Amino acid sequence: MMVVMSAVVGRAHLDPESCYRAVKSRDRRFDGVFYTAVRTTGIYCRPSCPARTPAYANITFHPTAASAQAAGYRACKRCLPDATPGSPEWDVAATAAGRAMRLIADGVVDREGVPGLARRVGYTPRHLTRILTAELGAGPLALARARRAQTARVLIESTGLGFAEVAFAAGFSSVRQFNQTLREVYAATPSQLRGARRTRRRSDDAPDGSLVMRLAVRTPFAGQALLSFLRDHAVPGLETAGDGWYARTIDLPHGPGVLRLDLGDDLRQGETGFVRATFRLTDLSDTTAAVERARRLLDADCDPTAVGEAFAGDPLLGPLVRHRPGLRVPGCVDGPELAIRTVVGQQVSVAGASTVLGRIVLAHGRAVETGIDGLTHLFPTRDELAALDPGTLPMPRARGRALVGLARALAEEGGGLPLDRGGDRAQVRDRLLALPGIGPWTADYVALRALGHPDVFLPTDVGVRRALSRLGAPPADPSGWRPWRSYALMYLWNSLEAV
Repeated sequence: MMVVMSAVVGRAHLDPESCYRAVKSRDRRFDGVFYTAVRTTGIYCRPSCPARTPAYANITFHPTAASAQAAGYRACKRCLPDATPGSPEWDVAATAAGRAMRLIADGVVDREGVPGLARRVGYTPRHLTRILTAELGAGPLALARARRAQTARVLIESTGLGFAEVAFAAGFSSVRQFNQTLREVYAATPSQLRGARRTRRRSDDAPDGSLVMRLAVRTPFAGQALLSFLRDHAVPGLETAGDGWYARTIDLPHGPGVLRLDLGDDLRQGETGFVRATFRLTDLSDTTAAVERARRLLDADCDPTAVGEAFAGDPLLGPLVRHRPGLRVPGCVDGPELAIRTVVGQQVSVAGASTVLGRIVLAHGRAVETGIDGLTHLFPTRDELAALDPGTLPMPRARGRALVGLARALAEEGGGLPLDRGGDRAQVRDRLLALPGIGPWTADYVALRALGHPDVFLPTDVGVRRALSRLGAPPADPSGWRPWRSYALMYLWNSLEAV
């Protein structure tokens, strides 16, 4: 599919002929990659919309829902085009536009405005607007508006929140703006959208006031393997897991929160699946950020079909992919936290790193009430860790100095080291390697999980070497696995668990 998708999605344009072929075949793999707008009806749809395929002359194609909305189209009520995973191309190419989209999804525009977004990406607001308009068909304000509308619709249909609560949870500055946007995007009032909720099961509502949402993922989705990875790497007090579920605390912009994910396998091919996520938030205005960080953890925008097809003919990876389709690269909910955890895990076992991190969380993290056994603390902030004496940390002194040095780099004024998917990956890697005690394995592992890089390989990793040895393969040349070497890495690690 990667070849096909590359033909459909260019850096700055869509190929109409290729897009129309995808629409005629109702190919679900392209849901979220582009959107179809129909001039005669004034609506836009996902490529797999079950409605009758319009004539080619009546269709235009848009790289984002915001682009279609800016052109005056409203969302199709039949296929709900915005209820799709995001485009995997944003992570593969990692252009300024893709990095900006990740930050917009996290609510940066709502919290810091367009100047804050531009500063994080490294451009002036005017130039960033030009880039986004050229590549995605809409500027940052329009893209943020589309994200708010999507979040509001999901909250309306899946929770019992009042409309004023929904408006502010979705990031709108007023109820009036909320009502106007929903009418323009969905041609419906909030009350009309909530009417569809009556057909949903009441059991989807959380009795304790938590928010329950369904997060879209592409299938196949190896949820059990993801759960196993998260359980094995869980830090006591910060994370816990049970039969089919994983939970953790999250430090969000306006206060602490709790995330629980129900994870299971969905082995359908090329469709949209859903992961049930439950959020307990101190402030509802953190809803957008919490949802995006949960999606990062799930690697929800991955295209497993493209990964599977890229490895299908490989004698080493092909059998592994066929045995466990839909493997994901576990992301993280906070880049600085992941970087600190990676430094602690240098040259020690996963279990040993979890034990040490549990002690650090208990000693320096903020205690919170979660209502879930085993979840007691937030991860320490970078400022708290930066102020520590390395000699007091439960690890070798050299590694303690590396941890405190990294925390200080993260806590620098002006944003410090950017690990929020908004920075340039190559520049972030160079800055990490310039820090004492940070080597290539650590920098690349951070890129793998914190920056969402799909093309990272760790040739010196002990697990990779052991997997290659057990598979009877010589030292691998991973260049043939581009641009999905991160997923090759996961399949090698997963083969050890299978053994």
